[in-house]
Amino acid sequence: MVKNNIVHVAVAVVKNSTGQYLIAKRPLESHQGGLWEFPGGKVENEEDVVDALKRELFEEVGITLTAVSPLIQIHHDYGDKSVLLDVFTVNDFLGEAFGKENQKIRWINSDDFSLYNFPDANKPIIQAITLPEQYMITGAFDDEKELLNKISVAIKKGIKLVQFRAHNLTEKEYFDYAEKIYSICEQQNTRLLLNTSVDKYLDYQAHHFSHGLHLNSAELKLYSPERIDTSLIVSASTHNKNELLLAQQNNIDFVVLSPVNKTLSHPDSNSLGWKTFKQIVSETCIPVFALGGMKEADLDKAKSMGAQGIAAISTFWHS
Repeated sequence: MVKNNIVHVAVAVVKNSTGQYLIAKRPLESHQGGLWEFPGGKVENEEDVVDALKRELFEEVGITLTAVSPLIQIHHDYGDKSVLLDVFTVNDFLGEAFGKENQKIRWINSDDFSLYNFPDANKPIIQAITLPEQYMITGAFDDEKELLNKISVAIKKGIKLVQFRAHNLTEKEYFDYAEKIYSICEQQNTRLLLNTSVDKYLDYQAHHFSHGLHLNSAELKLYSPERIDTSLIVSASTHNKNELLLAQQNNIDFVVLSPVNKTLSHPDSNSLGWKTFKQIVSETCIPVFALGGMKEADLDKAKSMGAQGIAAISTFWHS
């Protein structure tokens, strides 16, 4: 479907039983021809987007979609064409995929995306695929033993992304603890981001004991992408549309947007509410975690509002 010169496309992230993802090569004569993409196609006038996805998957790769969930929505302007991608994770399907239109298809591992050239609009999809749905931010602790124990317990319960936030520590204490946390995370295939400034991160050569860093909104305004190696993850805190757009402009990998609900730690702060959260997220194309009063039961709600998932301190730290 084309509205105001924007092509509306339904896109599927299809994962098989061995954890590989389905990609297809675009015909050379098509827009962005010769590049690899996630399967899908145009939404016709008055067509439901999930119905369009079902139709396109059967027509393109011969599989029948039986269960999906929203992943991310992406607006992208190529200059000669603007697209709106409605991206869904295919949770279940019937049949065996093949190039029904004689196009090349492949099943690839999540570590292999960098080996293939994708259209620019597909790059946020790849980022969203590699992120979990739950993002734990560390809370208060009395000593090193409690800190490391709480992190170990959270990881055992399924947490795969941790932000180490501890503004009460000295710089040396913070980075000493970070090294010990990183050792635990590495053993459990969990990624660790450090809540610190770019200057301190570089001074302590923290890339040796973390997977990246998290910027507060003040640091985001000062951030220069060229200072950080592209192999590292950079996330940021945002509180409004302008900050989220700034993060997108600076190639931040993902953000937290808060506060969605009122929290015990900031009871007087004005909360966004889900309606405003959804509106802000819909106008950007970067993975966004909902933060502020989040409970595990809010995960489905957050995803239905366009979020990558939920971020929280209390819910994960004290569980």
